[in-house]
Amino acid sequence: MDLLAFELRRRSGEETRTLIEALPDILSDGSADGPSHFLVPKSLPVELPDVPFEGRRPIDKVLGDDFLTHLPDLETPELEKIQLILTEAEARISEQRRNVYDVLEQLTGEVARRYRDGLASVNELLEQ
Repeated sequence: MDLLAFELRRRSGEETRTLIEALPDILSDGSADGPSHFLVPKSLPVELPDVPFEGRRPIDKVLGDDFLTHLPDLETPELEKIQLILTEAEARISEQRRNVYDVLEQLTGEVARRYRDGLASVNELLEQ
């Protein structure tokens, strides 16, 4: 999304650098304008998931493996459409993630309640 936003700014004249020139800034800060609100700490190891076949994830339907090589050739309306699709996909994924963490919080609370109220015992679990 940051790459698309940069390319659209470059095309509108707001940015004079090429994408290649700005790439270190985009990748280090999360955007070419400065720090993003969702930066990942630099020390956090990131492992890519093993995707057994193409098209499995919704994002695969939007962006192909060679998307970046064709970025300069895409028309601005097409870039704007892709940016909108990515924004919507990010919102859906964030909602799903929020739901997963809500359930995790409920489960953790229930387990803690059971131990606190004496309904569960670590010793009983270890004996099994």
